[in-house]
Amino acid sequence: MAGACQSSNLPESDNKAEKPNIILIMSDDMGYSDLGCYGGEINTPNLDYLAKNGLQFTQFYNTARCCPTRASLLTGLYPHQAGIGHMTNPPGNPTGHNYGFAEYQGSLSKNTRTIAEVLGDVGYTTLMSGKWHLGMENSTQWPLQRGFDKYYGILSGASNYFKPVHPRGITEQNEQIEISDEQFYTTDAFTKKAIDFIGETKEAPFFLYLAYTSPHWPIQAPKGEIDKYRNKYLEGWAKLREARYKRQQELGLIDSQWELSPQDGKDWESLPKEKQEEMALRMAIYAAQVDRMDQNVGKLINYLKETNKLDNTLIIFLDDNGACAEGGMLGGGSADLLETREGFFLTYGQSWANASNTPFREYKHYIHEGGISTPLIVHWPAGIDQAKQGSKVKQYGFLPDIMATLVDLSGATYSQNSNIPPMQGESLLPIIKGAKANIHEKPIFWEHEGNKAVRLGKYKLVMKWKDKDSNHWELYDIDADRSEQHDLAAQMPDKVSEMQAMWEEWASANNVKPWNEIIDILSSK
Repeated sequence: MAGACQSSNLPESDNKAEKPNIILIMSDDMGYSDLGCYGGEINTPNLDYLAKNGLQFTQFYNTARCCPTRASLLTGLYPHQAGIGHMTNPPGNPTGHNYGFAEYQGSLSKNTRTIAEVLGDVGYTTLMSGKWHLGMENSTQWPLQRGFDKYYGILSGASNYFKPVHPRGITEQNEQIEISDEQFYTTDAFTKKAIDFIGETKEAPFFLYLAYTSPHWPIQAPKGEIDKYRNKYLEGWAKLREARYKRQQELGLIDSQWELSPQDGKDWESLPKEKQEEMALRMAIYAAQVDRMDQNVGKLINYLKETNKLDNTLIIFLDDNGACAEGGMLGGGSADLLETREGFFLTYGQSWANASNTPFREYKHYIHEGGISTPLIVHWPAGIDQAKQGSKVKQYGFLPDIMATLVDLSGATYSQNSNIPPMQGESLLPIIKGAKANIHEKPIFWEHEGNKAVRLGKYKLVMKWKDKDSNHWELYDIDADRSEQHDLAAQMPDKVSEMQAMWEEWASANNVKPWNEIIDILSSK
């Protein structure tokens, strides 16, 4: 697939200050409908502000899982091209997710370039605060070795929010640091350090990658935030889905002809009152995490305003995958730990995840719309025409477009190394600048744990892994049926064959292995 254009839309100049600052914010395991501006009831005034005064994309895609998304986002490639065709190596087990293929080595490939490396070439100071999750077994895999000038955060995929000691705790630069602050909360700490880093940047424009863990499990939040939502979810997930579905239509996010996908979970009324209260609390904690993250985005916005940096700072906000159904229908981890600072695998469960992904099917891991659809908000007062601010963009895009956009914006050269694959995305800059553009005329692809899909125009061919059965593709007209309720495969076999051939050609070119082969390797370890 051809890469995006290399030229910049900025005036030619040697003055670094003319280049915009860039902030890339990523949330973790948040559903499509959780933010207020995407139909949710959670209090998110700061992200809503960015959407109201920027652009709000309604059809943007991630890769359905934490570390493959990060690999794709930061390199502009498909995850397999970046070395993370499945997951990163588990802590303490450098071979655990290295399956003997370069595409599945479990850490970011050396034959890639990160956004930090690319932007560093054209004078950007490169900063990162938050979750890395792209390899952690030795420091050659860490952010400072992949183009970032400064780093603070967790190297692994998750941690206790109050006591981040598992598995390696907080790392600053390349050193692990001890946390003694009783008021410590990772979401707050990541933002504070990001602001400190910006304040220490004197001359060059900066690129900040702020990767929150919120609201990834363990679901944990300060008591004051939880109390705001304690009684909000006692009516259950079905009514929440209906309310969000209605708001999404009112906001123009979804077409009224898209049906609300069936409820995937327990009947709320069948639960004992005590269990209802527990489940409402789980959702309250989750909502509190999103709320607290939004407050921190507000702190960052206020700092940029106070330092006169907001107007020429491009802010991009997105999420790494759909809401998380891990932990079973009613959530994982002991309910006794929900309001403590203890516990690791505390989740809110599949039934609430189904509500977070309103109106879509499936979850994190899977390639139906609920697994790969992310909010995408772009805010840049100096770059987005005032008449366009608050607009909704229905053109679809995916993670590699971010690298292509930033290359285009900065005037950087992605790579001149023939060992590094070309960018796989297309620049969103024409759209940001107000042009009507159909940027994806070629297909885009997904594969994770045997779940796979290809999108071409309005059609999406998708398959959910079912043991070793590899021939049950579903076909959807996303323009008419984005909630994927009406499978057209039997009616349009030629389209299925055409798109299946595209997927297989892509998979072969990128050494995407059949999932049953990876399972066999896993079972032999």
